[in-house]
Amino acid sequence: MGAVDPWSYGSKGGTTSKEVDYGGRGGGRVKMQIKELLEVNGSLLVDGGDGGSKGGGGSGGISRGCPENAGAAGTFYDAVPRSLTVNNHNLSTDTETILLEFPYQPLWTNVYIRNNARATVPLLWSRVQVQGQISLLCGGMLSFGLAHYASSEFELLAEELLMSDSIIKVYGALRMTVKILLMWNSKMLIDGGEETTVATSWLEASNLVVLKESSVIHSNANLGVRGQGLLNLSGPGDKIQAQRLVLSLFYSIHVGPGSVLRGPLENASSDAVTPKLYCELQDCPFELLHPPEDCNVNSSLSFTLQICRVEDITVEGLIKGSVVHFHRARTISVESSGIISASGMGCIGGVGRGNFLGDGIGSGGGHGGKGGLGCYNGSCVEGGILYGNSELPCELGSGSGNESTADSTAGGGVIVMGSMEHPLSSLSVEGTMRTDGESFEETGWQQEYSVSNGSSIAPGGGSGGTVLLFLHTLTLGESAILSSVGGYGSPKGGGGGGGGRIHFHWSDIPTGDVYQPIASVKGSIYARGGVGRDESGGGENGTVTGKACPKGLYGTFCVECPVGTYKNVSGSDISLCYPCPTSELPNRAIYIAVRGGIAETPCPYECISDRYHMPHCYTALEELIYTFGGPWLFCLLLMGLLILLALVLSVARMKFVGVDELSGPAPTQHGSQIDHSFPFLESLNEVLATNRVEESQSHVHRMYFMGPNTFSEPWHLPHTPPEEIKEIVYEGAYNTFLDEINAIAAYQWWEGAIYTILSIFAYPLAWSWQQWRRRMRLQRLREFVRSEYDHACLRSCRSRALYEGLKVSATSDLMLAYVDFFLGGDEKRTDLPPRLPQRFPMAIIFGGDGSYMAPFSLQNDNILTSLMSQLVPPTTWYRLVAGLNAQLRLVRRGRLRVTFRPVLRWLETHANPALRIHGVHIDLAWFQAAPWGYHHYGLLVYSVEEESEPISLGNTDGGVRTELLSCVRTTYMQNQSGYIREDVLLTRGNRSSEGFARRKRSYRGLIDATSLQMLEEKRDMFYLLSFIVHNTKPVGHQDLVGLVISMLLLGDFSLVLLTFLQLYSISLVDVFLVLFILPLGILLPFPAGINALFSHGPRRSAGPARFYALWNITSLINVVVAFLCGYIHYNGQLSSSKRIPNLQPWNINMDESEWWIFPAGMVLCKLFQSQLINWHVANLEIQDRSLYSKDFELFWQS
Repeated sequence: MGAVDPWSYGSKGGTTSKEVDYGGRGGGRVKMQIKELLEVNGSLLVDGGDGGSKGGGGSGGISRGCPENAGAAGTFYDAVPRSLTVNNHNLSTDTETILLEFPYQPLWTNVYIRNNARATVPLLWSRVQVQGQISLLCGGMLSFGLAHYASSEFELLAEELLMSDSIIKVYGALRMTVKILLMWNSKMLIDGGEETTVATSWLEASNLVVLKESSVIHSNANLGVRGQGLLNLSGPGDKIQAQRLVLSLFYSIHVGPGSVLRGPLENASSDAVTPKLYCELQDCPFELLHPPEDCNVNSSLSFTLQICRVEDITVEGLIKGSVVHFHRARTISVESSGIISASGMGCIGGVGRGNFLGDGIGSGGGHGGKGGLGCYNGSCVEGGILYGNSELPCELGSGSGNESTADSTAGGGVIVMGSMEHPLSSLSVEGTMRTDGESFEETGWQQEYSVSNGSSIAPGGGSGGTVLLFLHTLTLGESAILSSVGGYGSPKGGGGGGGGRIHFHWSDIPTGDVYQPIASVKGSIYARGGVGRDESGGGENGTVTGKACPKGLYGTFCVECPVGTYKNVSGSDISLCYPCPTSELPNRAIYIAVRGGIAETPCPYECISDRYHMPHCYTALEELIYTFGGPWLFCLLLMGLLILLALVLSVARMKFVGVDELSGPAPTQHGSQIDHSFPFLESLNEVLATNRVEESQSHVHRMYFMGPNTFSEPWHLPHTPPEEIKEIVYEGAYNTFLDEINAIAAYQWWEGAIYTILSIFAYPLAWSWQQWRRRMRLQRLREFVRSEYDHACLRSCRSRALYEGLKVSATSDLMLAYVDFFLGGDEKRTDLPPRLPQRFPMAIIFGGDGSYMAPFSLQNDNILTSLMSQLVPPTTWYRLVAGLNAQLRLVRRGRLRVTFRPVLRWLETHANPALRIHGVHIDLAWFQAAPWGYHHYGLLVYSVEEESEPISLGNTDGGVRTELLSCVRTTYMQNQSGYIREDVLLTRGNRSSEGFARRKRSYRGLIDATSLQMLEEKRDMFYLLSFIVHNTKPVGHQDLVGLVISMLLLGDFSLVLLTFLQLYSISLVDVFLVLFILPLGILLPFPAGINALFSHGPRRSAGPARFYALWNITSLINVVVAFLCGYIHYNGQLSSSKRIPNLQPWNINMDESEWWIFPAGMVLCKLFQSQLINWHVANLEIQDRSLYSKDFELFWQS
């Protein structure tokens, strides 16, 4: 029949009876030639007749006796589009429409086979070629050749092959060439038979191959599928399988979830072409390592499934074969659901086959590890042997060995990715790759067998196969499994199979600075042996190896040698990574990892912290020390430098200060010798140059301010005027004057607040602040009395007019102030001012409070000197004051009971014997000058005649009580003003000769050896410091002391700088802690010391020297902070897992046991400085050392 120009009748249907013709008549024929237009409103039919109840229908007819087998479909050819349609209108049939030939000129455009139509191309070596599309839809089927006669090849050429719910059957071989192959729930079945000459089929789709909805391409022979685009097995049920399968030339292959690529077939029929495995070869087939480049299907090659020249491969389904080879692929990605498997696809026999005991117990197959023993009742048979090359494996796994029986196990197959010449660019595995040996599964046994009856076989497990990977990079995810394990033996007692071999043959391993990790392995890699059952043994483990790594790298995955090791040879064993020589590692350094590993010594290292500096990992301090030859030489150089600088400093000091300030007496303009050795006598020249008689003649009384002039206890005067001035003042105006002057003397709250804050953070600054505010307060009092106050309290008109009746003065330490009252000259009183004997007993109060910064001293001004000169020669009085002040400066607050004792002794041995000839006696006394308990100390001066006279103690009411002077006691009375007074009246025996009682000063009590023990002492938080900084006797050698102080000052500053360098090696935070707790306290002693050394004059030098001492002792707090920082850091290192060893026992650094050296050195240096400053201040203030002479004659003759 011609499909293009048909002119034949339809065939008649067959019948089942010779007597009666039940077959339907064939269709007729209609030929119409239409030149212009044909309009059909009715029907044009050439249908075949329907068959009877026992006959088939004619062409296109229905069979009533066999409804599922209607007549074959006819053909409809449309000459305009040149398309052929075979449509059976959904009538099921087993009868095929024969298509004998397809025209070549011109080609048909499209061929449609649909609706259960069955078409066949029966002629051998036929070609089906169309210009457009071949479409099989809705149960359509196209077959090539004749069943059971697979001896021919067929060709199918088209632009597109579209299959939906349809089938293509090929008996023989098929050469298909299309651009697009789309299959939807369709099958392409190729039966190659046993004819090896036509056993290979090729399906080529240049653009796209898509299988969906359980579509299958199946061949029981060799099958090649090639293309240039995408091969996509979309999902479950989609399969491409053949006895030998080659997929090639695609740009990308995607094996979707549930889809399968398989070669060889599972449970293949006996007439299928069976690929032969190289089970008995111990040599690796050449094509596994160097595969051919053409990617053709070659039955002589060992591959059963090859994917060749495909750029990207994504596996989410199953790829399974005996020898699976990926050649010239770029990337392979096995997703979590993907499996590439050759498990149980190896040899049943093989080189390492298992062995059997006579009763059927078998041992495991061997490969990478020996097979497990097969044992029963004490008898054992050896497992399969170990074979193959672990450095380049490519062998199939061996099985149990009983090839002739069904109860056997096979070894694992082979998976090869890449080749020597064309390694895989990257392999990413999240799923599974397996070449496991087969385990014996006890299935199909319907009854329980006994081993002893010899009727059952218990084979061992198969050995694992081979995974050979030629690749650049590998990524094994956490869920990935790469496995080549041995199979389990039979539960009846078979031995376990040996493990297989896994080898990573890396290509172009980067080294040095371009090194990148070639493998990221988070998943699992197994090559263990299988478990033996019952008495039998398990198989030995297989091997997991990698290509020999270059220098610096080791292990299967060629990672960098561990930190602290180097590798200068090729190989993968970790033992080739030799430890780096410890002698080349500096102290406080650790070896570091280097990209590409370490190939040669010396090994690179880095310091354990950024605060250490390469190459020796020294701190900044140690770099300085070792730059100058090490600790000892550095110390010697530093000492020499300090001595040199101290000498330069001393010479500069002498040049700057001048030689006119050397110690020693200097003659005055009157020719008398005045002691310049004590700073409190600096006004003596003024005293000698002043008309002392004129000033003393008008002086009436000196009234002292109460209080130490602190922010909490400011100066103030009592409101009730003393008896001595009641005659010259108006009491009301006087009280107003006191209110005003007490208000001026009081401090503001903020002044005390600033003092408190400064006391916490920088006590020397607090002292300076206090002295400044005291000076300002004294200046304000003087200005008030001198110019602002109108002197309205004075009775003298002349004093009020000239502002000359009152004068405010203070001691140089600004702790004691007093108001002097003078006559104006118009009082017309002959008894005023009183003479010195009339003033007895007279109190002279000491300035200072016995502290280091304000020692006790007797202020010897011109008025006091003039008064005393009435009985005592001035030179005697000057010498007495100088000697007394020399003794008083040794008195310490907090230790008054001890330090006042030498003063009492000096008064008895030196002062009073000299004054006795002038009729004067002095005693040490205390004066309660403030109601809150603050005591002033001073002298009580009275005449010698009064020494043995009774003393009258009474109050203003006239009550009198008499006792001896040696038994003087204090009596406190309440006067009319309401504040406590102590009135001690000394009278002569003949009271009428005097006419009045002499009154001692208020707030006073005599101090002698007995009452001294009852003296109240107040000790504050600075009491302990008085043992470090205190006033001492002079030692002389002023220049030497200054030189040593200069050395210690420079040494202390050097230690401070070295300590900062030391702390910087710990932490910058520690530097700030030491620097600012207390703020800058550790730095300020140096400028304070320089200022003290370069101050002019003994008095001006002594003050800065004391201030320098205060800063020096304050900086100890900063030193303690430095000590704590070092201690904490050192203990932190002790508790760490590893201590850095010392290179030398004398190594100086904060990380070792010598961390305390610099803080301790600063403490010692500051203590030595404190003592030297004490001597220096004593040398400045007491330049006449005879003031401390115990010899009475020597003292008064000097």
